[in-house]
Amino acid sequence: MADRGVLPAAAPPPAAPARRRTRRSPVSWVRGGGLGTLVFLLPMLVVFGLFSWSPIVQAVVMSFQETNLVTAPTFVGLDNFRAVLDDPLLWTAVKNTLWFAVLALLLGYPVPLLAAVLMSEVRRFKGLYSALAYLPVVIPPVVAVLLWKFFYDASPTGVFNTVLGAVGIGPVPWLQDAGTAMVSLVIEATWAAAGGTIIIYLAALTSVPPELYEAAEIDGASVWGKVWHVTIPQLRGVLLITFILQIVGTAQVFLEPFLFTGGGPANATTTVLLLIYDYAFANSLGGDYGSATALSLMLAAVLAVLSAIYFRLTRSWSTS
Repeated sequence: MADRGVLPAAAPPPAAPARRRTRRSPVSWVRGGGLGTLVFLLPMLVVFGLFSWSPIVQAVVMSFQETNLVTAPTFVGLDNFRAVLDDPLLWTAVKNTLWFAVLALLLGYPVPLLAAVLMSEVRRFKGLYSALAYLPVVIPPVVAVLLWKFFYDASPTGVFNTVLGAVGIGPVPWLQDAGTAMVSLVIEATWAAAGGTIIIYLAALTSVPPELYEAAEIDGASVWGKVWHVTIPQLRGVLLITFILQIVGTAQVFLEPFLFTGGGPANATTTVLLLIYDYAFANSLGGDYGSATALSLMLAAVLAVLSAIYFRLTRSWSTS
């Protein structure tokens, strides 16, 4: 016999019937305001297509043509891609670009993070330090390169060589030697671009809960222990984005080798983007724009594949 003191379990509520997604007809779309939305979006779509997608389509078409923008173009198929791949200077440019990327990641990637962490610990004049860190970004890039080119004077009276001479080092042929030219370019590029990344990290650090640092201090963590176990895990998403931007930026380095060395000495600083420029504009009578656009598309494809692979491999890491 059932216990009278125990109430019977309530029956579960009936499941709500699944709602079918009805397809909207053109008439219902117009009545729902779709036409008005399209009218408001049309100017933006036209401008975006004209100035963004149209050059991309023209570049794809030009990569299959032989043209110097003066004479009539002729269709050559994949000949431009074959010519670029057969150019021995291409692999020199790829090697130099990879070397620049490695140096930039070793130097330019951790320096902004360390500077932001140190600046976040400062109690006074934090705004002044932030402004000083961002100041190189405000300076026009060409002016910055020319200024550093003056600093890199290889003579004993050069600015950097004078400082090194005071401690018995030098003079160093900063831009004239193949072994030091790329390192010199990376140092200037890091100085010029670190300010923006520092500001991003400073903004991201404000979202880290202070309780985590207090708990780490109670556990006896040092400053670097708090950075490694608290700061970096909390900034995973930001670090992922800045890493991708760093890869894309270093693969497209052009200004520094163009203004500092022109690709020298002995092609030691010739990068992929500088090679594209040489294809297109080295000849005053009209460059090989077909090869230039072909190499540009190849570079864009490689960067897209690398970005997709990196996002795939770090998907769980970036969301955990």
